[in-house]
Amino acid sequence: MKRQDRLIALLLALQQRNETAGSLAEKFEVSNRTIIRDIQALSEMGVPLYSESGPSGGYRLMSGYRLPPLNLESGEALALFFSLKALQGYSDTPFNQERWTLLDKLAAILPENTLERMEPLLSRVEMEVPKRHYRTPLLSELIRHAAEAQCLEVAYRSQSGAKTVLLRPERIYAANGFWYCDAYSWTHGENRLFRVDRMDSLHPVTAPAIAPEQEPEEKKQALPPLRIRARLSYRGMLQIERDRHIGECITFLGEDVWETDFSIPSTEWDWLIRLFYSLGPDAEVLEPASLRDEIRERALQVANRYEQPPQDDERKEH
Repeated sequence: MKRQDRLIALLLALQQRNETAGSLAEKFEVSNRTIIRDIQALSEMGVPLYSESGPSGGYRLMSGYRLPPLNLESGEALALFFSLKALQGYSDTPFNQERWTLLDKLAAILPENTLERMEPLLSRVEMEVPKRHYRTPLLSELIRHAAEAQCLEVAYRSQSGAKTVLLRPERIYAANGFWYCDAYSWTHGENRLFRVDRMDSLHPVTAPAIAPEQEPEEKKQALPPLRIRARLSYRGMLQIERDRHIGECITFLGEDVWETDFSIPSTEWDWLIRLFYSLGPDAEVLEPASLRDEIRERALQVANRYEQPPQDDERKEH
């Protein structure tokens, strides 16, 4: 980024919030010294800046100072169009109408030659989102309650059936074509992940007192994490890299051979068995031996089932 562009970006950032030299340096990928020089340059230009010390301190703009409206550069406009078009892959969002009106507004204010340069890029670059058919009527309400750290009573449909859960939403995010909610569940006594489209109703309630057995997790005797090593084919690698937790833990060994090596909490044992069993011949667990044994046992159960003739055929013979 050129210095002139960075100075404008610094002003825009400070117009929104207080910033420290460290936070600005991280944002613009420069050194703290460079940011301090930029701040001095802005002050010399007459920009009313001042600094405050303390935990909530940092650089600030004098109250009332605002930059005039700025035109979007083609790269900035492209980033907005790309992000908005990526949302179109989701069946439901908390801002369905706004994404369309914003696209129209952007197209209206951008110069025609900028739009012409962007069109070929937008037609060839996209964020792939699996097509899903569902509705999330409670998404906007859930986001609002999450921002307020509100405890909720939720009617939820899981694989085991419908039930009421008491939870505090921590984070709402979109992935794999679905909307998810990370939440602390008083019903389960731990953090859980919930699909938003499976929520049928939600009502704010008073947060319950935490039971003694749910108090400070650090007081509980935690089991050591499991170290997992597995050899992968190309197809197996593609499946593993899609996982948001372990997708980066892959090493290329040679032609059509990869290896994944990661540590994971022992509470995810059942998930590990399902994951590597589902990969079939595209993965071989190297360690731990106990995971190899579990997958082998599951494979034997399936093999034994197919050694017998189908039950439908047996009934026909009788």
